[in-house]
Amino acid sequence: MDEKKVLLGMSGGVDSSVSAVLLKESGYDVIGTTLELFAGSSCCNIDTYLDAKSVCNSIGIPHFTYDYKNEFKKYVIDDFINCYSNCKTPNPCIECNRFMKFGIMYEKAKELGCNYIATGHYAKTEYSEKYGRWVLKKSKAGKKDQSYVLWNIPKELIEHVIFPLSDFELKDEIRTIAKEKNLKIANKPDSEDICFIPDGNYKKFLEINSTVSPKKGNIVDNNGNILGIHTGLYNYTIGQRKGLGISHPTPLFVLGFNKEKNEVIVGEECELYKDEILVTDINLLLFDKIEEPVEVEVKTRYSAKQAKAKIIQEDKYIKVKFYEPQRAITPGQSAVFYIGDIVLGGGKII
Repeated sequence: MDEKKVLLGMSGGVDSSVSAVLLKESGYDVIGTTLELFAGSSCCNIDTYLDAKSVCNSIGIPHFTYDYKNEFKKYVIDDFINCYSNCKTPNPCIECNRFMKFGIMYEKAKELGCNYIATGHYAKTEYSEKYGRWVLKKSKAGKKDQSYVLWNIPKELIEHVIFPLSDFELKDEIRTIAKEKNLKIANKPDSEDICFIPDGNYKKFLEINSTVSPKKGNIVDNNGNILGIHTGLYNYTIGQRKGLGISHPTPLFVLGFNKEKNEVIVGEECELYKDEILVTDINLLLFDKIEEPVEVEVKTRYSAKQAKAKIIQEDKYIKVKFYEPQRAITPGQSAVFYIGDIVLGGGKII
C-alpha cells in the first residue's frame, strides 16, 4: 500500500476540486472518484461526472466513476423513508457519510492500494497526544464546519482520512484557488438541497417513492382535545407554527406525533423545551465507553447552537442532561457531543 496514495471523493463542485489541487501540491498520489448514487441527483448527474473528470484531466490525475445506486438506496433512501414513516426527521447526509463515503468508498480505496481517503468536507483529523488517538475536530470554517455530519464514521478510519480544506475559514479562499488554477468550476454554485431531492420537495418525493400518503387525521392538544385536521403526519415538523389551520387564543406549535392514532400533537411554545433527552445508535470516537458522566457541548441539529450538557451512558443509550432547556429537539436528528473542538461522538435522538 502506497503511504502517499489517496482516493478523493469528487462531486464536481468547488470544494472537492480544490481538494484535488491541494492534495497533489502536497505530494500525494491522488485518484479522483465520483460515486453514482442516485440518477438525476444534484451530486450524481452527467454534469457532475464531466466536471469532476475535467478537473482531474486539467491537473493530471486519474478519475473513475463507480455505480453504487443499489447501496445508496439501501442505506440512505430507505432509511430516509423509514424515518418519515415513523414520525422521525432524518439527516440523510449522515447516513451517506457513514455507509457510502466513509464505508464503501474506503473499501474501494483499499482495493486501489490507497492508504487514505479524502473529501471536501470542512472538518479536521489529527493525532491527539492528550487522548492518545486520532481525533475528528472542527475545521476553521465557523458556521460552515461540517464535523456535525461526520460523527458516525468508524473511529478506526479517522487516521486514514484527510480533509484538505480543514484550515480554510472562508469559501472565497477556495474559489480564489479554483480561479488561479483555471478550474472551470470556480464559480459553480453550492448545492444546499438533499442531493436526491434537488427540487427540495421531500413530501412529493415520499409520496412518489414510498407508501407514505396524505392521510388526514386530528390535530390535538396534550389532553386529547381535537383542535383541527392535519393533512398527513409527514407534512409537519416539531416546532412548526405556520400552516396548522387552527384558530386559538395563544400561538400553537407542533410538539410531536401519535402514529397509532394518526394525530399531530400541538401546544404552547413553552412546551417545546426539554432539559433531558435520550440518544441511541451511539458512535463514540474519543472513548471506547463513557464510564463516568462527562461535561460536553451538544448540537442537536446541523444549524443549532451548541449547548452545555452532561452525558451519561446507560447500556445502549446516552442520557443528555442540558444545563438550560433546549427548544424543538426532534427525534431522528443527531445529537453530537463536543469537548472543545473535538468530536466525542454522537447518537440518534429518540
